[in-house]
Amino acid sequence: MSAHHVQRPIDHPTDRPIDRPADLDVVRESYDRVADNYAHMVVTTGVGDIRCHPWLKASIDAFADTVSDLGPVLDVGCGPGTVTAYLAERGLDVSGVDLSPRMIENARRLHPQCRFNVASATDLDLGEASLGGVLGWWSLFNLPRDVLPQVLALFARALKPGGHFITATHVGDEDFVRTEAYGGVPVRWTTHKWRPEHFVDLIEQAGLHPVAELRLPADEHTGPGVVVMAKRPD
Repeated sequence: MSAHHVQRPIDHPTDRPIDRPADLDVVRESYDRVADNYAHMVVTTGVGDIRCHPWLKASIDAFADTVSDLGPVLDVGCGPGTVTAYLAERGLDVSGVDLSPRMIENARRLHPQCRFNVASATDLDLGEASLGGVLGWWSLFNLPRDVLPQVLALFARALKPGGHFITATHVGDEDFVRTEAYGGVPVRWTTHKWRPEHFVDLIEQAGLHPVAELRLPADEHTGPGVVVMAKRPD
């Protein structure tokens, strides 16, 4: 049996709180400032909407097919709720959380049939083996490099055996400090880019077994990216 199939013990991150990112308040305020513009962009242009990107949509569809009978699904960093609502339309028991109160206001306005709450990925109260699926969909790249593994361990512990995690993030070797976004709005956040193999390794170290990986080249809207789906071993 290869090392990839050895089930690692899953850490218990609730034994101590996840480290609070030093820039958390600045990041929240930045996303509050761009939330209205971002939501408007998604609705009017389709940028950021998986239905306009066949490979991203296929990834989310595969995730939905896999977790549909496994229990509740949590969309962490849901933004204006586009993916949350898509999964709800597919019949999943899904809810969304986001760091930005203004993003959540937009999500509730656009998708009143869905459940949304304000919360940081670093401050979630998730029960052991309570979720059938977790999404970190283009939403974990602001987490500092030493905090992301703690959050992944939390997700691994929260998944039921056989439950799945899907994530997408930006690929690269460096950190990029963003100072304006979505129509020239002043912001300040750091995009932590990851090499795909290192990113997958972190997911494995958290106690999850990768089942699929999709690499995306840069396009006119964004740099290269990677989608990874992983499961908590049975």
